[in-house]
Amino acid sequence: MKYVLVTGGVVSGLGKGVTASSIGLILKSCGLRVTSIKIDPYLNTDAGTMSPFEHGEVFVLDDGGEVDLDLGNYERFLDIKLTRDNNITTGKIYQSVLDKERRGDYLGKTVQVVPHITDAIQEWIERVAVIPVDGEDSPADVCVIELGGTIGDIESMPFIEALGQFSYRVGAGNFCLIHVSLVPVLNVVGEQKTKPTQHSVRGLRSLGLTPNILACRSTTGLDDNVKEKLSRFCHVPVDSIISLYDASNIWRVPLILRDQKAHEAILKVLNLKGVAREPVFGEWTSRTELCDRLHEPVRVAMVGKYTGLSDSYLSVLKALLHSSVACRRKLFVDWVPASDLENETAKENPENYRNSWNLLKGADAVLVPGGFGDRGVEGKILAAKYARENRIPYLGICLGMQIAVIEYARSILGLQDANSTEFDPNTPNPCVIFMPEGSKTHMGGTMRLGSRRTYFQVKDSKSTKLFGNRSFVDERHRHRYEVNPDMVQQFEDAGLSFTGKDETGRRMEIVELPNHPYFIGVQFHPEFKSRPGKPSAVFLGLIAAACGQLDSLLKKGGAPTHVLSNGTSGEKFHRNGTTLANGSLNGIYRNGNGVHV
Repeated sequence: MKYVLVTGGVVSGLGKGVTASSIGLILKSCGLRVTSIKIDPYLNTDAGTMSPFEHGEVFVLDDGGEVDLDLGNYERFLDIKLTRDNNITTGKIYQSVLDKERRGDYLGKTVQVVPHITDAIQEWIERVAVIPVDGEDSPADVCVIELGGTIGDIESMPFIEALGQFSYRVGAGNFCLIHVSLVPVLNVVGEQKTKPTQHSVRGLRSLGLTPNILACRSTTGLDDNVKEKLSRFCHVPVDSIISLYDASNIWRVPLILRDQKAHEAILKVLNLKGVAREPVFGEWTSRTELCDRLHEPVRVAMVGKYTGLSDSYLSVLKALLHSSVACRRKLFVDWVPASDLENETAKENPENYRNSWNLLKGADAVLVPGGFGDRGVEGKILAAKYARENRIPYLGICLGMQIAVIEYARSILGLQDANSTEFDPNTPNPCVIFMPEGSKTHMGGTMRLGSRRTYFQVKDSKSTKLFGNRSFVDERHRHRYEVNPDMVQQFEDAGLSFTGKDETGRRMEIVELPNHPYFIGVQFHPEFKSRPGKPSAVFLGLIAAACGQLDSLLKKGGAPTHVLSNGTSGEKFHRNGTTLANGSLNGIYRNGNGVHV
């Protein structure tokens, strides 16, 4: 097994995740099989209990693991299926060591950070690295490890020490360290400054790790004299200093690496030059060029609770982009804070209220993503009602599906006090209820999580056709509440169709309005399995309906298994065509205050 470690210096948010994903992709294009590990030094056991404002979205894996969003980047770039153990946290490591101590596994020894914690980290990496993630039976050739945070952080010190020991254990030729750093340009002098990177590398070397390759983030390509200066002070060959400059499309990053022969530098360190081929990027290049050429717009109103941070809905944005490129449209997402649609906002902040409703009414489609808590719920209900009554394509995900059911109960069934027991435990008409197997005392890992099977109930429904007329589909879940099965017949008698159910027939998975151009809600999270070459069926249906292409899509048998499309990885921001740091997709985004973000 060969290992590539990606670390970051100077500041956070440089794009280590994109760099690690791109390195994995370029190695895969060289004919190697690749797996990935993300190390998060926080004390949480996993990302499941974190607020999206705190750490971005929680990405869910097939095995139910609630993990860092970077694992979503790995899965989308490499088209692999990772496990919960591919995300290492300080909490997991300390918990495993303390469990061993309680069992007496250390035979009376004093349990310390060195060697017990550091050994546990190394053992975890070696164990997980050999787990196949690409459908094959044998281990991968290369494991790409991303160390979260920034060199010098106190919380990452045990991992730095463990990785220093690990590089010595596996030996030269089996370990390559790539350090992602910042080369800023001060506006006053207009010169690329190397000192931050010099200090970062010096700090890394003082901790026992020596970088083989420098990946330098900058607004423009590095000047030759800057590379020479970095080489001199950081003890890295000029050929191993890669310039990661801002690009029009994040999918250009692997191409930038290829053009600078990054793969040759990595393969040389890992002694794989005689094994690997030249990277093949034909289709990838086509996708990238296509994404940049799109100009005909499609507008989607994203009505959510966490619209202040685009990373909260990263996978949803990716899925929308995969589908919009498949439909040959340029994606524009209008961020609509759900609470700004409510009547309270009309009194307290009429400008925000007016702007949010203008965004909603100007959209080609409406999407209500998942979420927790009661803030903004009434605004989401109003958005679903607007889409239903005005025949605007609508997609509700998880809570977005439950919202659509509540709205239908209030507007069509006449149950004005209908609600979810999550928001009103004493509602006389509980359309959505707490699942029997859930826990009301423990939050972490107690939801209905991971891949579950949905069986289609109606053969000629839009959802069945979108999924290729299959009898069932496996999708990833993350929820505590479900549609009340005792009210299903009442809904169906009123025209609402539950076209997908679980194996028991008691749990509702897909709902749609047959007489609406496109009104679908799903209890699962289809965004987690959307890929650039294989967009999610329900997302593709939403964009196709918004573009007037749904009928032709359904006649072709639904979502194709492979299309020429493109995706991005959340490290760029585009504002009126200008590339900025730390954002989301190749498109223009507006919030309810009329601000482009």
